[in-house]
Amino acid sequence: MAFFKKFFAEVKRVNKREYRNTYQSPLVKLRPLPARAQFLNVIEPVFSGLSQSAIQNSNYQSVDEAKQANDRYFAVRNAILRNNPKKVGNKIWGEEQVPSYFSVSHNCKDP
Repeated sequence: MAFFKKFFAEVKRVNKREYRNTYQSPLVKLRPLPARAQFLNVIEPVFSGLSQSAIQNSNYQSVDEAKQANDRYFAVRNAILRNNPKKVGNKIWGEEQVPSYFSVSHNCKDP
């Protein structure tokens, strides 16, 4: 239970107007979703893109260097999203197996 208390406290913290204005971040809304639902796999292309661009075939000299590569990936992705809010798709992720949108038939696991 301590994890959930910390989690909800963090969501509350990042949703404060001062935090959102400082970091130009969106409002975080939580919605209950069923566990193991097919449509939750829509996040798989995001992490698959991260894995392919910043993790696989890498040879980082330290954990900090790996973290910086992950941060760079998300910084670039987020900058593209901010500048092209209606045209995201492949401009953000690039190499997904399927487009990032809800479909009951999507199963976005790597082969």
